[in-house]
Amino acid sequence: MTIKSKNFRGDINGLRAWAVISVILYHFGIKGFSGGFVGVDVFFVISGFLMVGIIVSGLEKSAKGEGVNSDFSIINFYLSRARRIIPALLVLCVVLMVVGWFFLPSLEYKALGTHTISALGFFSNIQFWREAGYFDAGSHDKLLLHTWSLSVEWQFYLILPLVLLAIWKIRPGRIPLTIMVALGLSLSLLLSIVISPTKPTAAFYLLPTRAWEMLAGGLAFLSAQSLRFSARSQKILEGSGFSLIIASIVLFDAGSNWPGWRALVPVIGTLLVLITARQGSLWSGSRIAQWIGNCSYSLYLWHWPFVVALVYLQRQDQAGAIAIGLALTLVFGWLSYRLIETSSRTCLARKPQWVGAGALLAAILLVSLPSLLVRLQEGVPGRLPGHIEAVFKEADNKSHRIPECFVSDKYSIPECTYGGDQLGVIVIGDSHAGALISSVEKALPSRDLNVLDWTMAACPTILGIKKAGDSNYRCDEFLKQVLIQHRALPSNVPMLIINRTAVYVEGSNDPDKIHEVAVPIFYINASKQSRTREFFQEMRAGIIETACEFAKIRPVYIVRSTPELKIDVPKTMGRALMLGEQREVSISIEEYRQRNAFVWETQDIMAERCGVKILDPLPYLCLDGRCKGDLDGLPIYYDDNHLNERGGSLLIPMFRQVFEGTAKPIGTIEKL
Repeated sequence: MTIKSKNFRGDINGLRAWAVISVILYHFGIKGFSGGFVGVDVFFVISGFLMVGIIVSGLEKSAKGEGVNSDFSIINFYLSRARRIIPALLVLCVVLMVVGWFFLPSLEYKALGTHTISALGFFSNIQFWREAGYFDAGSHDKLLLHTWSLSVEWQFYLILPLVLLAIWKIRPGRIPLTIMVALGLSLSLLLSIVISPTKPTAAFYLLPTRAWEMLAGGLAFLSAQSLRFSARSQKILEGSGFSLIIASIVLFDAGSNWPGWRALVPVIGTLLVLITARQGSLWSGSRIAQWIGNCSYSLYLWHWPFVVALVYLQRQDQAGAIAIGLALTLVFGWLSYRLIETSSRTCLARKPQWVGAGALLAAILLVSLPSLLVRLQEGVPGRLPGHIEAVFKEADNKSHRIPECFVSDKYSIPECTYGGDQLGVIVIGDSHAGALISSVEKALPSRDLNVLDWTMAACPTILGIKKAGDSNYRCDEFLKQVLIQHRALPSNVPMLIINRTAVYVEGSNDPDKIHEVAVPIFYINASKQSRTREFFQEMRAGIIETACEFAKIRPVYIVRSTPELKIDVPKTMGRALMLGEQREVSISIEEYRQRNAFVWETQDIMAERCGVKILDPLPYLCLDGRCKGDLDGLPIYYDDNHLNERGGSLLIPMFRQVFEGTAKPIGTIEKL
């Protein structure tokens, strides 16, 4: 059964098919769909077109006194949207919470509970914005990540009728509405273009930088009456529109700054298709396109959990597994459309308004309350076998003072200390330093001494360091501030410099190479388009000069980089155990040395130039030519490159060298 109004437009239904297929194939990693995420932008434009159309048509009918109840009802508008969106979303959340009980470790199950609440409350876009970027590798573990777009649309639905109705009350007619929609579009687009390069995650997830896409659809509706095209022009414009959408799907990728100005390409393409309104077109009128368009919402809901399942099963690169995932998406999407989406809309539409609203609210509470309990109970530990739970728990085996003491983008420094009342050592660096502070504390020769925490996220100890496209990057200000403060501290107190230096110089080293880019993200004097000899010389000079500046006053020790294992150790080991397998995560020392050769050489020069001493973690973390991610079957990392408390404890003997005076004055690349 398909619910269609007398004004049903097959071109829009077919356009939905293009949008959902591009998103699905992108998420499943199908080649040629690197920019398939633009399908969401297409959906946004369609939503704006339809919602403005519904509201304006309702207001015009009210003005003419048409219908039994001629007043446009905002409540009816909201309930209509709720009947369309909520039932299928509720069922998805219930299924995921039930499946998660049996297969997700405590940390991930707690996160699922949180995400379920945010999805059903339609603020998941805000929740995910606070957690990580959409294109980050960690996002592939979030079963409800795709609900961010539903939240953006729902927030738009809440605000749009209120604004349009207020304008209509002041001055009825399409012209005032068109002016206000155009103004809102312009402001939102400008905000998106300005913010996307500097705050890409906020620009991607939040309504203010996405509203312009929906308002563009609304403007198309308001302008459609004045537009007339010949049959030939319609074909040309429609073909041009689909060409722009296809170009976006093929040419853009996860590295494209999004949305910003680039999103104009698929948005304009969608607008061209909408304003031509060709019915029965080869582009959108086929039976397959219409079927997919009918099921598009349910297909969108169900595809992402299957993508996450492939990642969980470590089958995301296997063609057979991908084919099964796509097939399951079609089956579950069709079942959801037929059994839930269509039937619930029909049933709820027949009920009195208050009954339908009460039923939806009760269902939301019925799912949200258990999800809240899961969150409050920290994911309900003990559901999985003990040895598996122990592996997963190592992901949370880190200092819980990190949120309190770790400088993010704040100007002030928390000045956290670990230990006694007297300053014993200063630790400066990025998140790798923050991960090891408690181990440094345990190496102190006296309980009266403490560790002073001067660590900042993604901030290498390089004065003058900048980040391309991020005008709010505060690392250099932070370093200048601590440089001043360190001069006021006793000169006999040593300093430990700990950084993941290779990532700032060489770039990321993810196993799938997705996040590796040729253009350096960090620079000192001027941004570079490639890692030229000049770039390396500039970075080397900055690293050496900064450490030597601190060494003018106090003893400085620099720690060789922790081995980067490329894949998340607790998740990889834990998920393998769930499948009855044992999996070791490791890299060879040779691979480590290739990755860190430039950094080691730089540190050696630094040691010779200003007496900085070298601390090498490899003898404590690597054995028989390999650097492993576990010890006795338990992870020593909390992700792919940060040591957890177990791993950090292995370096306590190394840190004791700082207080025993046994560290090497000059580092050398020895053969282990």
